[in-house]
Amino acid sequence: MKGIIDLSNGQAEIMYIPVSNPSYKSSSLDTTTMAKSSFKLDHALERRQAEASRIREKHPDRVPVIVEKAGRSDVPDIDKKKYLVPADLTVGQFVYVVRKRIKLSPEKAIFVFVKNTLPPTAALMSVLYEENKDEDGFLYMTYSGENTFGCH
Repeated sequence: MKGIIDLSNGQAEIMYIPVSNPSYKSSSLDTTTMAKSSFKLDHALERRQAEASRIREKHPDRVPVIVEKAGRSDVPDIDKKKYLVPADLTVGQFVYVVRKRIKLSPEKAIFVFVKNTLPPTAALMSVLYEENKDEDGFLYMTYSGENTFGCH
């Protein structure tokens, strides 16, 4: 897998940018509507835009991604929500990273959504980012243990 940098411990796994409110629990979000993310609720639009812009300038070969658990999902919470992902990583490779972060057992399924749809596993994160980035400059992904939207 591509070298992904984790700033929290220097290991080559995933680049992490600390979130100011790590105690947030996303379990109150409504899975069926994919309510506004906690990151959006915790940070003003202007601040998010400035941060995404700064990140993209400093790391033009990576995409800033916010990953949060869908509301009533039975899978574990992810320990870190903000990631800088290599642009040439596929969605499938990133899902593997998410699975490792939440310590999901191999027999359990996980579904990752972008704007309430399942992205193709072969899609590049850079393409997904360009097509689905939020007005603040981040790509928002939600994961669940269920295929919440009935997509295949």
